Amino acid sequence: MDRRRPGWREIARDVPLALVLLVVGLLGTGPAIAKQSVTADGSAYVPVVVAALALAIRRRWPFVTLAVTVLSVAAYLVLDYPYGPILLSLLVAVYSVAAHRTLRPAAIGAAAALVLLTVHLFVDSGSPGVLGLMPAVAWVVVPFAVGTTVRLTRDTAARNRAEEARRLADAERLRVAQEVHDVVGHGLAAIHMQAEIALHLLEKRPEQAQTALTAISGTSKEALDELRVTLAVVRRGDGPAERAPAPGLGQVPALRDRLAGAGLPVTVQIDGEPAALPVAVDLAAYRVIQESLTNVLRHAGPATAAVRIRYASTEVEVEVTDTGRGVAEAGRATTGSGLAGMRERVTVLGGSFAAGPAADGGFRVHARLPLEERP
Repeated sequence: MDRRRPGWREIARDVPLALVLLVVGLLGTGPAIAKQSVTADGSAYVPVVVAALALAIRRRWPFVTLAVTVLSVAAYLVLDYPYGPILLSLLVAVYSVAAHRTLRPAAIGAAAALVLLTVHLFVDSGSPGVLGLMPAVAWVVVPFAVGTTVRLTRDTAARNRAEEARRLADAERLRVAQEVHDVVGHGLAAIHMQAEIALHLLEKRPEQAQTALTAISGTSKEALDELRVTLAVVRRGDGPAERAPAPGLGQVPALRDRLAGAGLPVTVQIDGEPAALPVAVDLAAYRVIQESLTNVLRHAGPATAAVRIRYASTEVEVEVTDTGRGVAEAGRATTGSGLAGMRERVTVLGGSFAAGPAADGGFRVHARLPLEERP
């Protein structure tokens, strides 16, 4: 994929490199040429200066930098000057193209650079001929390979980050879907039961039917408010969407009263001293109780339910039992989407979960959640 051009602030970071190579070229070209019995004059330093200064734009216009640098080096070699510090500018230019552009155009640019760098081999009668190709090839192929490796590593890291972001987004969507399932499932089950009661009492005792309809209104409002808060996590931005805290064990009494209005008597027993719980643990424990009572409302028939919450220093334990019909009679399975969701909530926090027929009939759901995250 094409890369976004760096801004001028990033380009400013390349200026020091260009100046360093300029100084190296000006100070090193004379001695390097003198070692090979060649005298350096002004024509030797002009290509050195141009090649070094071109590196100041190497990330914004890497192909322009490569073209200017290669032409400068080719002119330097055609003037019959031996290899010197100017080749450092060539190395950086080739690396920049490979590191900041995709493979195909970068390879074409490197190949064109290699062709230009060999021109002096054919115009200079004293050149080593084909043997002179080896140094030119090395000064192009090696930085090109390094730059390509750097670019591929960077692209792989970017893809991994994008995949991780997608994975986290998918996990968040699944979490929200589970929350919606619990909220909507419980709300609709309670509303259905209250509507059945209202229809049954409408003709015989209309004043009591009005009570059931009022309960329906309250239950639907609470369910909509909780659903609105749950879905707020998929919106961008904070503020008005966060209108209520996440559900927790502190809302179990309100849940009990709501279900009593739907025709399901629920008793709540609390053992130990109630304490502030981690948000994830508090929410999971509440959802286990809510989903269990919703299943009682749906499947157990005429029944009562009992909720037991036990607080300990290292864990919190919740248990829901009912006196309804047995598993086979009620058509209730020990596995299902609701139970699977509860089990996943608990086990992901390092807890244990069990659901099945109670010893004295009915159904039992039990969950134990540690207060500290376990591996």
